[in-house]
Amino acid sequence: MTKNQVELSPEQAGALELLRSGENVFLTGGAGSGKSFLIRQYMREIDPKEMPILASTGAAAVLLGGRTFHSFFGLGIMDGGPDATYQRASNDNRLMARLRKVEGVIIDEISMIPGQALMIAEALAQKARESKLPWGGMRIICVGDFAQLPPVAQSGPRDWCFLNGVWEQSGFQSVLLSHNQRVSDNLFLDVLSDVRHGRVNDRVREFLNDHVREHDEDDPGTRLFPRKINAEKFNQKKLDEINEDEVVIDSIYLGSEKHIEMLKKTAPVPLKLVLKLGCRVMFLQNDPQRRWVNGTRGYITDISIDKITVRKDNGREVEVDKTTFALQDAEGNVVSSVIQFPLTLAYATTIHKSQGATLDDLWCDLSQLWEPGQAYVALSRLRTAEGLHLIGWNPRSIIVDPKVLHFYSQQR
Repeated sequence: MTKNQVELSPEQAGALELLRSGENVFLTGGAGSGKSFLIRQYMREIDPKEMPILASTGAAAVLLGGRTFHSFFGLGIMDGGPDATYQRASNDNRLMARLRKVEGVIIDEISMIPGQALMIAEALAQKARESKLPWGGMRIICVGDFAQLPPVAQSGPRDWCFLNGVWEQSGFQSVLLSHNQRVSDNLFLDVLSDVRHGRVNDRVREFLNDHVREHDEDDPGTRLFPRKINAEKFNQKKLDEINEDEVVIDSIYLGSEKHIEMLKKTAPVPLKLVLKLGCRVMFLQNDPQRRWVNGTRGYITDISIDKITVRKDNGREVEVDKTTFALQDAEGNVVSSVIQFPLTLAYATTIHKSQGATLDDLWCDLSQLWEPGQAYVALSRLRTAEGLHLIGWNPRSIIVDPKVLHFYSQQR
């Protein structure tokens, strides 16, 4: 095996073969089952110009180094409803040319794409490619887990894209990764499966009760809050407690004013990164040299203008350079970028932002959640149950949409 090859499980190897097959594929599975890892493997083999990866949100697009689904298909914010959106987009010659040029697209975090958006995108692909085939013959790979975060609902029932007729017509070959690569503890795996399916049984109650703790604010574990304001407050409080000078590192923005404003809303880094020697930080992206992954944490041991030294929690010190996060337009051209260290304070983050990260220990309050999948996303960040500290929990916070359960029961 060469240095760049990685060992795939039989399940992953089968999934990779399906991705290579030319079929429309829906790659799914619970948190930690290796969906993102497999897509990264597959993308090494293909031309990103012919098969671009599209993210569900602007923030995810900046982290992926890709475009959003809405910008690629010219949907904008879909004001005026489906018909008006279709009419506007279908008169866009650059969009029509773009949809003719690609072989297909990979849609990441498909659970957050509303059904209406999928429906309009498919109609536009048919028009551009002058074909009544599903997606006009364009190839579609969808990746994600509908038991995690849902599409943003304005009002009324959730517009899951698998409920839209386009999903059925697309003829997806479904592959469900069932093996959790992150967790090896059987009881914890069973509890995660129960929570994913919305089951609050004796096993779940006992497990969660066993992990309820009085909040120890000095414990180094990351806090996951459902709301951004609480995470920001806690980070600031912990930073204030360190008796060192603040070091303020300005983010450097490049590009047109309009696109810089858009990037400021979506980039994972703040306008100013405020740190102190000894503060706890978390990495925001995977390192190409594999020295850290998204979610790796440690303490700052040295700060200079262009380098920060972080002692990771496993004891190894690494030097971190600034990196570039970019916003691409619909054509895939970089329209604005920001240069900053790929670090954020690690005392707290939101459940939403933690999606995709792997943590060794966390503190979380599962008392007042409101989104389907929120409790599952929070709990499934962990490698082991030992790292779980619950400030509280409530059975009403363990929510799953019955339509999602029905959908997955059909997938087996």
